[in-house]
Amino acid sequence: MSPSSTRRTLALSTGAVVGALALAGCSGGSGSDADAQTLVVSTFPFGVEQFQEAVVDPFTEATGIQVEIETGSNSDRLSQLQLAGGDDPGVDVMLISDYYAALGQEDDLFQQVDAENVETLGEIADFAKEDAYLGPAYSYQLNGTLYSTDALSAGEAADWSLYGDPAKAGKVALPDISVTAGQLMITGVADTEGSGPYDIDAALSTLAEWAPGVLQFYSSSTEVTNLLTQGEIIAADSLSGFATDLVASGEPIAWTPPATGRYMATNRAMIPTGAANLDAAEQFIDYLLSVEAQTSSAAIVGDLPVNLGAEVPDTITAVVGDIAADPTAAGYSTLDPTELVPTRSEWVDRFAREVTSK
Repeated sequence: MSPSSTRRTLALSTGAVVGALALAGCSGGSGSDADAQTLVVSTFPFGVEQFQEAVVDPFTEATGIQVEIETGSNSDRLSQLQLAGGDDPGVDVMLISDYYAALGQEDDLFQQVDAENVETLGEIADFAKEDAYLGPAYSYQLNGTLYSTDALSAGEAADWSLYGDPAKAGKVALPDISVTAGQLMITGVADTEGSGPYDIDAALSTLAEWAPGVLQFYSSSTEVTNLLTQGEIIAADSLSGFATDLVASGEPIAWTPPATGRYMATNRAMIPTGAANLDAAEQFIDYLLSVEAQTSSAAIVGDLPVNLGAEVPDTITAVVGDIAADPTAAGYSTLDPTELVPTRSEWVDRFAREVTSK
């Protein structure tokens, strides 16, 4: 998919961004009510301390706006917005995966981020500001294969047929559809074995053939990394971020993109409908997308940056190489939420019946 957004704004230098934020945080006018209150940011339940250090504390220092962080699963946090029914949900910015952002949009739980008030939108990659979403991506995740370098070459690991190879039976793992990598795996297999990324029949038929040789359909990063480091498997379809610490520690493990069917997921910065502190929320997203925050988040949190001017640390390039500079140029695409949201329940049911039950 990856349609480019028609929204374009004037890019600012990092210094100008911080300066503008500082002025906005001290000004009155439409933002005075927001400045007097605490901005509530809802995010994922992992890496919170690192996110605080990389983004939240510098934002508060630049603007004077205090930030309270709430955490929870994608589904639980979306339920919080649904219960609010369009009134103030007690959350001003929600950092959430793309599929759940699309689900929330279906129920009018999010509002459009105003490009005129978030000038750093002009600095980020086109895939990060797709018109399909009301809020921009601030990071992304690449799907590929995590593998033992003692057992496989990069070329062998990049071939989807690895997971159906009888010689590797019982030594590979695949993600369950419930996790981000699971959806990306299904679309990668569909694109490779079928007519395109949404050819669910081809994907499930292929995965059903592979299933008897799959040791485990995992549902957490801990599961798959433990299987690999303990030598129970030699390869698993996974997100690139799972490999960062393992590669940095010197484990004989690497990650590679698939030869075909390359897909990525994004994490979005969304403003809930009825958010009490709209001005401060826009300031936060503006900072989140800046070169300064994106570089810091990449180094401290390990997030792949969407700002084209951000520096990518060695710990990330050691895993994904030049892909981080331009994932779309490397053949990666995002998925169309209009294809996924209406079919999600059916695909989950079919995956359980036709694949994991084998």
